[in-house]
Amino acid sequence: MIEVKDLHKSFEDAHILKGISTSFEKGQTNLIIGQSGSGKTVFLKCLLGLFEYEEGSISYEGRNFSKLSRNEKTELRSEMGMVFQGSALFDSMTIAENVMFPLRMFTKQSMSEMEDRVNIVLKRVNLDNAHKKMPSEASGGMQKRVAIARAIVNRPKFLFCDEPNSGLDPKTAIVIDNLIQEITEEFDITTVINTHDMNSVMEIGKKIVFLKDGLLEWEGSNKTIFKTENEAVTNFVYSSELFRKVRRMYLEEDAQ
Repeated sequence: MIEVKDLHKSFEDAHILKGISTSFEKGQTNLIIGQSGSGKTVFLKCLLGLFEYEEGSISYEGRNFSKLSRNEKTELRSEMGMVFQGSALFDSMTIAENVMFPLRMFTKQSMSEMEDRVNIVLKRVNLDNAHKKMPSEASGGMQKRVAIARAIVNRPKFLFCDEPNSGLDPKTAIVIDNLIQEITEEFDITTVINTHDMNSVMEIGKKIVFLKDGLLEWEGSNKTIFKTENEAVTNFVYSSELFRKVRRMYLEEDAQ
């Protein structure tokens, strides 16, 4: 679980995050959404420990990040997995070497132990026979699955995903969404996803945090978002024809 209390972040005179308080539960997919400039990327980087914040606190299973020692922060970061927007695979490494990279960085496992773990996670993301391929030989969907395998290879307690469906066709995006949700529930991970994909919101948004102008404007689930009267939320999500149809369906069911 991650708890955020009264979080403030500024860059010179620009006040980006303006007192955000929320929580992200274990074993479920937590989504951050909002328009460009809403603060969601800055928020995600604060959660990752990449940005220092001026006020407030972020606690990871009861550990207040700002009060940890340097060694304790390093240990906490080793419990985090990250799926980057562009997958961020190393072009000069094979898929297996990419996935093994965090194990080399953060563990003292033997080569055979690392190879066994790589085999397990690649099988979990349905890439059993891709070990020797180079990233350039993999499709966009395969690269995302490699990125997910690398993110979970070190058995993280916290998984962060930045626009995991960016650049993917709708069918592949659904596959990636489902995979992230399955892994989150299977390994009881606290997963936080920064996304603009409304299909992701509808499919896997167990908890949704909507930011506007650095404020937490609304939070709920993929069920309650269809019923909200919050104008900022409705203007944002119901610009999609698909969402307008789904919302009508939910309202019709409630009226019956």
